[in-house]
Amino acid sequence: MRSSTTTLKCALAATLLTSFAVEANTTIRIAHVWPGGSMIDKEIFQAWADSVEEASNGELTVEVFPSQTLAKSDQTYHSAVTGIADVGATAQGYTSGRFPLTQIVELPGVSESSRQGSCILQSLYDDDQLGDEYDDSHPLFMFTTGPGYLHTKEALIESPDDLAGLRLRRPTSVVGDMFERLDAQAVGMPAPDVFTSMQRGVVDGLSFNWEGMKTFRLNELAEYHTEVPLYDLSLIATMNPETYNGLPDHLKEVIDDHSGLEWSIKASAIYDELSRQGRQEAEDAGHEFVAIDDSLNDDEWGPVLQETIDRYLDEVGGNANDIYQRAMQLKQDCEV
Repeated sequence: MRSSTTTLKCALAATLLTSFAVEANTTIRIAHVWPGGSMIDKEIFQAWADSVEEASNGELTVEVFPSQTLAKSDQTYHSAVTGIADVGATAQGYTSGRFPLTQIVELPGVSESSRQGSCILQSLYDDDQLGDEYDDSHPLFMFTTGPGYLHTKEALIESPDDLAGLRLRRPTSVVGDMFERLDAQAVGMPAPDVFTSMQRGVVDGLSFNWEGMKTFRLNELAEYHTEVPLYDLSLIATMNPETYNGLPDHLKEVIDDHSGLEWSIKASAIYDELSRQGRQEAEDAGHEFVAIDDSLNDDEWGPVLQETIDRYLDEVGGNANDIYQRAMQLKQDCEV
């Protein structure tokens, strides 16, 4: 009888030890949309993973799934909500209509760099300006790509009138609406498809940030660049609430220490460096540029951009205009 009791106690102890080992070594899976091996993959998400593992003394193991391998781009945010992924990193705009207040940061002229846009966006979230848009997940940090400009294959765009008749890949529905008001044809397509489409003459140009021009090799085809900021693109890394809430307090603290403005700024530094490289690449190739300084007050571009801003804020309604005004105030406080 004693032997049986001892055996039962040993088995129970082994079970408890196994259970403890499982709890003590929690695996966090990150799903993101950027190419594996890219600078964004390695220096934002893999760097976050390595830092979390080190700070947790190995109690947290982080696996990174790039290139939409765990969740497609339009499902990445939802994958974090439902627990398919523990962390999802994506563009808010890939979930159409889901983040109208967040996307106020994407309006023309709000930011001049990824650092500035990221600071504005993260600050708006931290100040509870974005309503209940993220109530179904646990945001870690938000950032932006920096401003997107005009890039064309055949001729330099100097004024809004020059867009008439062109077929242009639109990055967002807001920019697409702007193109159509200027008598251009707005074409929707995923960023990886633009190179082939431009090569085949399906589109004449696009609006994109300099990072994207480098990443997707579009500087090889578009030789004319109009630096008028038509948009920015908001981005997020967010966590499944149950995953976060299920962690012991000391591991929650590790996640908290890898969240917020500090990591927003770290991510933006990578984007700004890639943007610098993308522009330098075009410069080295002898491309032609025109820069529209102080675009919101430019005689030709200003009215077009302001109409775009006003139309979007009217469409969203509610306190959208107050959030826009707050974003423009933060622009003065956030470094370029």
